[in-house]
Amino acid sequence: MGAFAARHVRLARSMARGRKCLASAANVTDRTTQAPSEARRKRVLSGVQPTGTIHLGNYMGAIRNWVTLQEQYDTYFCVVDLHAITAPHDPMELRESSKASAALYLASGLDPEKTTIFLQSHVSAHCELSWLLNCDTPIGWLQRMIQFKEKSKKQGEDVNMGLLGYPVLMAADILLYQADLVPVGEDQRQHLELTRDIAARFNNLYGGRKWKKLGGRGGKIFKVPDAFIPPAGARIMSLQDGTSKMSKSAESDMSRINMLDAPDLIVQKIKKCKTDAYEGLEFGNPDRPEANNLLSIYHLVTGVSKEDISAECESLRWGEFKPRLADAIITHLEPIQERYRSVMADPAYLDSVLTKGAEAARVQAGRTLNNCREAMGFTPVL
Repeated sequence: MGAFAARHVRLARSMARGRKCLASAANVTDRTTQAPSEARRKRVLSGVQPTGTIHLGNYMGAIRNWVTLQEQYDTYFCVVDLHAITAPHDPMELRESSKASAALYLASGLDPEKTTIFLQSHVSAHCELSWLLNCDTPIGWLQRMIQFKEKSKKQGEDVNMGLLGYPVLMAADILLYQADLVPVGEDQRQHLELTRDIAARFNNLYGGRKWKKLGGRGGKIFKVPDAFIPPAGARIMSLQDGTSKMSKSAESDMSRINMLDAPDLIVQKIKKCKTDAYEGLEFGNPDRPEANNLLSIYHLVTGVSKEDISAECESLRWGEFKPRLADAIITHLEPIQERYRSVMADPAYLDSVLTKGAEAARVQAGRTLNNCREAMGFTPVL
């Protein structure tokens, strides 16, 4: 079996374990009511880059699921601002968008009493562990990453080391918190498998008896994480191309619905979005990706079943459906936007949430980092 096929099999097994964990989580109580004698809840870590504006695809595909996960797992959700500098960036925009992203986390329903919310750059252990892992990660592993190949072609001679090392920083993000499960989208599955490979390699090089001889506890230094598959995938596609994912990096802002878009702009974007010339509307027809995408958005923002939506929309023309879709999106986003404005109007509260989250994150991250230093043979800090 080739290396690629072997990795694919390992990731499939990892995803199966993730599904099993999800199925067993339905009856788990909130961390605030869990009895001390119960086993530790499984830990989940995830984050979104603050580059650009968080859009409907980020929200439906990730953040909305986090709101459910915080009730069932021990969760860490960060704004991954260190990942945002692998391409040229505006420093002031990065600062503003990082806090705006955290405010959207809160506005979307994340509760700082139930989960840990922080900025990645506020925990210096991410950078240090990334360096330690870089020194034991074969460069060939990184050069095989699909995202690196695609983005390096676009950047040409301007490609930087940060883009090559991006997956190692992602591995450090995950491994620092000994995450059991990591929510992954299609474009991040290869990076998660790399994280698993890095963890296994590091454990083999430095763990077990080797670590114990240095005065450590021995055993595995890192937990090898599994992929987490949400109960219902919500992959929202571009408004201008139903075969491409909605993306922050797309050149045209008309290709996405941003979480903070004004109602008039949402109406304009939906009015101009790409459709087709078929009669009626339907889910699941591979020849009609735009129809499937727009109906899926309608399903997600209204909560109405696909069966009922099919019955409602099967005979509609696009000119009749688009105003309904725009109204549904506006109605869904309105309370989130209102809560966002409220959070941003109280910067002291937002700062307190991020400070508390960073302090909690540093405790766990520092524990893992100290174990790594010890196992690698660094002299302890006295």
